[in-house]
Amino acid sequence: MEQPESGGPWLIAGLGNPGPEYEFTYHNLGFLVVGRVAERNGIRLTRRECSAQVGEGAISGRPVVIARPQSFMNLSGGPVRRLMEIRSIEPGRLVLVFDELALDWGSLRIRPKGSSGGHNGVEDVIRSIGTSEFARVRLGIHPGHPVSDGAAFVLAPMKRAQRKELDEILDRAAQAVESIIAEGVEMSMTKFNRRAQGVKPEEE
Repeated sequence: MEQPESGGPWLIAGLGNPGPEYEFTYHNLGFLVVGRVAERNGIRLTRRECSAQVGEGAISGRPVVIARPQSFMNLSGGPVRRLMEIRSIEPGRLVLVFDELALDWGSLRIRPKGSSGGHNGVEDVIRSIGTSEFARVRLGIHPGHPVSDGAAFVLAPMKRAQRKELDEILDRAAQAVESIIAEGVEMSMTKFNRRAQGVKPEEE
């Protein structure tokens, strides 16, 4: 995917679930990352629009809209679609940030397009906007041992040791998002994607 020509805003959408009880669950990594992106770039996520928490600003001189859909994970597509429609944002300017159970905790993968990989929030975005041709930043949450109930695991709170590592993970993920905006997806993949032990090529 080539970086679109400058001229219009980008939409950076992080997936998660609203409410303090979900804040530090694995499924809320997308929310946490876009919050860090906003913080690093002086953007306040204070406006309510299209069933999303929204802030506007710039990254590397390029206009951006940062959003956290407030419709709960499995219905994330509606707010994303409406935000894209009212601002005439093409899929090539969408960056979706979310947790990925297929990747080990702490790992990060940028992809230019692809399937949902079974992630319900991503699936709803694809269904709602009618394409899978958008950039995504996938954040690994797999604990390194078998997970018997994936649905329960993603809604569990992070372990204390992981919370200690979270700040570094959020900063690196925020840098990856900023790189996509500034340098394009392909260059950012070269800089940030690293093969993790046990990850199959089709998972990357």
